[in-house]
Amino acid sequence: MNDSLPPSPPAQPRNPLHGLTLERILTALVAHFGWPGLGQRIPVRCFTHDPSIASSLRFLRKTPWAREKVEGLYLFMLREQRRASRDRTAAP
Repeated sequence: MNDSLPPSPPAQPRNPLHGLTLERILTALVAHFGWPGLGQRIPVRCFTHDPSIASSLRFLRKTPWAREKVEGLYLFMLREQRRASRDRTAAP
């Protein structure tokens, strides 16, 4: 009988989404863009009509294409923030 533990998932040091929950990603997007801005960028009803974190999470967990859009927007936001901070530090 094999009593060893199942193999752990491989480490993903270059994946910026690794270890982040969908709730944390969504909360960061709402803090950055606001619900109206998020609804403009990803026009789904859970962002445009009476939005909440809970209802949006329910929708995103059931809808892979929408979750991919949210994750893509989060990665875009991170790139823009890095670019802006790099530009601020490089300015004379």
